[in-house]
Amino acid sequence: MAGKLGGGSDEPMTEINIVPFVDIVLVVLIIFMVTATYIVSPSIKVNLPEAATGENVESSSLGITVAADGSLFLDGAPVTEDGLRAAVRAAKAEKADVVCLIAGDKDARHGDVTHVIDVVKQEGVAKFAINIDPPAVAAPATP
Repeated sequence: MAGKLGGGSDEPMTEINIVPFVDIVLVVLIIFMVTATYIVSPSIKVNLPEAATGENVESSSLGITVAADGSLFLDGAPVTEDGLRAAVRAAKAEKADVVCLIAGDKDARHGDVTHVIDVVKQEGVAKFAINIDPPAVAAPATP
């Protein structure tokens, strides 16, 4: 039974009231949800080219960025070609089906992006995607 105020009962209270606990958890959850949107931001600003036929990639195990000056980044950290090869090998050893998402700056040389694709394919990655921005204006439908 629930405890009574001033009822004179000498029985100890054996139930725990969890309502204050639930209130605190909900407040913490709301705070987390609001602040999470401000924490997430792209680490490297890349001016991606636009393409109307792009598709979303569900998940990528390696994110490779080619900057306008040709420098390489792996998951936001600067990397050399040898470091990229080593990271791809390590990812292949950990997981057989590795997917690479390659983001090349619009002003990057075509040869630099092609070279990264070649490096990834030489290391045995069969699945890769090119990161793009969708166009601001939808492309006209083809008949």
